[in-house]
Amino acid sequence: MTTGTSRTQTYAGGLPAEVTSFIGRRHEIAAVKRLLADARMVTLTGPGGVGKTRLALRVAADLRRAFPDGVWLVELAELDNPALLPQTLIAELRIQNHSARPPMQVLTEHLREQRTLVVLDNCEHVLDESATVAQTLLCSAPDLRILATSRQSLGITSEQMFTVPTLPLPSCEFPHDTSSSIPDAVRLFAERAAAVSPGFTVTDENLDVIERICRRLDGLPLGIELAAVRLRALSVHQLLERLDDLFRLLRAGSNTIVARHRTLRALIDWSHGLCTEQERLLWARLSVFTGSLDLEAAEAVCAGDGIARDEIVDLVIGLVEKSVLLREDHPYGVRYRLLDTIRQYGREQLVASGQEEELKHRYRDYYRRLSHEAQAQLFGPAQVKLLSRLRVEHPNLRTALEYCHAEHTGLCIDMASDLLYHWITSSHLGEGRTWLEQGLADTAGGSEVRARAFWACGWLAIIQGDRASAIGLLAQSKDLGERLGLEPVLGYVTLYSGMVAMHEGDTASAIRSFEEAVTHHRAGGDPAGEVQALTWLSLARSFLGDSVRAVAAAEEGIAVCDAHGESWHRAYTATALGIELWRQGDTRRATALAQESLRVFHALDDSVGVGLTVEVLAWIAASQGEYARAGELLGILRNIWEAIGAPLLGFGHLTRYHDECADRTRRLLGDQAFQRAVKRGARCSSGEALAYALMEEAPARTRDGEAGRSSPLTPREMEIARLIARGMRNKEIAAALVIAQRTVEGHAEHILRKLGFTSRTQIVGWVAEQARLAGEGPPGGE
Repeated sequence: MTTGTSRTQTYAGGLPAEVTSFIGRRHEIAAVKRLLADARMVTLTGPGGVGKTRLALRVAADLRRAFPDGVWLVELAELDNPALLPQTLIAELRIQNHSARPPMQVLTEHLREQRTLVVLDNCEHVLDESATVAQTLLCSAPDLRILATSRQSLGITSEQMFTVPTLPLPSCEFPHDTSSSIPDAVRLFAERAAAVSPGFTVTDENLDVIERICRRLDGLPLGIELAAVRLRALSVHQLLERLDDLFRLLRAGSNTIVARHRTLRALIDWSHGLCTEQERLLWARLSVFTGSLDLEAAEAVCAGDGIARDEIVDLVIGLVEKSVLLREDHPYGVRYRLLDTIRQYGREQLVASGQEEELKHRYRDYYRRLSHEAQAQLFGPAQVKLLSRLRVEHPNLRTALEYCHAEHTGLCIDMASDLLYHWITSSHLGEGRTWLEQGLADTAGGSEVRARAFWACGWLAIIQGDRASAIGLLAQSKDLGERLGLEPVLGYVTLYSGMVAMHEGDTASAIRSFEEAVTHHRAGGDPAGEVQALTWLSLARSFLGDSVRAVAAAEEGIAVCDAHGESWHRAYTATALGIELWRQGDTRRATALAQESLRVFHALDDSVGVGLTVEVLAWIAASQGEYARAGELLGILRNIWEAIGAPLLGFGHLTRYHDECADRTRRLLGDQAFQRAVKRGARCSSGEALAYALMEEAPARTRDGEAGRSSPLTPREMEIARLIARGMRNKEIAAALVIAQRTVEGHAEHILRKLGFTSRTQIVGWVAEQARLAGEGPPGGE
């Protein structure tokens, strides 16, 4: 059982996939499940390396069906600032919050009606904050369960404790001699040994030695894994001999310390001792990273003073081979991560070397450069890749911002402004505004950095619907821009002031601001600002019925984007064009533009953009008389806007089109049919909603078979559901359909999820009801 996790794949619901096999823990799994059945919160405690995280993840995975609203892992090891715990939860639960509401309010409102399991992993370094957040959420969300891991309890009233034991060890008195009775500790050692030494097996000759090794390691999973790696170079006999030498030295030190607490430290000491001098140096320097890192970051931050840049790659390979670094595959390349225990050890070595402050500065400066370079290249073909990279780097960006703020708040607001698109397209909009506001409050004087930070913060406030704050921030930016003669700053102040005017209903004034902003940005050679201004100019002119110039402004903006290979701003401009074409009756082209934009927004995880394009598709459906589809899209929108915090956030002037669509659809469908259509749309998962909006599949249907009695299941899933209803097991279904049993199991899970069920018995009843509604006989009947 490994204590590490990988982010390369996830289960539905937010759990990382297991990249190594899970060994044993049958009794512990059952015990934790029983506790969770009765208690709202269960905390798994125990020393580092005992396997708390893997046990929690296995329990959570087994309980997925019991929590239809999701099972989520929230990793806290990467969180250095306890105050950001609520924002971390929002991000990990994938809550697309763009409102100005306090983070805890967002969490409580999101979870209030949900049956959800949240795994809070590694709480010990943010113990008080974890306890406060957990207590607040449990009080406000009656169907929420929390499974926490920590080296000590959180100490809240509803908490149940479970101390995770080490793996069962072989008895000294009754040695095992058959594979069927091999203890879990030995099984873990054997599996990990086979992974590093192909062909390794447990035999009668080596079983006794392996058992002695596992006893030496106290059955501690991480210790066993670290030791098994040594079989790349040692035999099991040599490994045992060296362990005996190691722990003999420990006993000479002190007999008062529990051996288990010293075992892991000893194993890490041993791993450290087996590294070359340069590998140890790199290990210490890598501990400055909060999250995962790639080779480029390791080279930029860790090279120098004893390590040449071109030596980094070989040293990284050496640390991966020694299981100090974990390798992770990501869509845009390989990344590496230190387990929290290993990182803490490395940080101790870094502090002892006297290089900690220097490495912090290198780390801070690297992520400042990364943020600045990303900002400079974002209006271009690398946009999607850069924004995806920044999302992966978020824990490191956050820590770098903390270092910036601690040393010089001007550095903090400069970097936070560079990350503006990251805050908007990720789940961290509120956090971005917090960094900017905090930095602006702690600095004084007039500078271009402060002027830019004011308008950047103002834009975030507009997106959050906080117009009052936006007006004040833009006024301060304008004052600095005029005093310092900053043309780019004045261009953005004018642009965002136009947005405020649109929200306040002064469209004529807004148009003048957008036209002025276009002139500013063209003069300054800023295509991003120019396209934003053209997009809003198109929306404003369309709103006033000036169709010809609305189309011209949007097409001009699209041309600028195409010339630079840009996609995100283009998607908004294309959506604006689609709105005007829909108003003109060209629904075919309007649909194509909205769906094209929807794909871009989905790729960038921009929930506001997704909501805006689904809105347009709903309006189109209603105007074409497709009222059932319009109602279903309105149901999908209800989920999107509730998650964000407000409908059409940032585009409030379009609310009239939403209301007209809803009123017309309700009137022509009838109230009951309208409510059923909205319910069908609201039942869609995010993937199903996307596919339906793109016209790739029908929406999920409610279980009472309304709307033509259409099934939410694919033909293959329906076939398998009918076989389940006949009482057939997965193995029998696989044989009947000539497919793999694993495939059947996957389909069965999808069926349960789509129907909102937790047992196969419910599937039997549902299939029978579907047959009755269709006028058919019972399932399996002749």
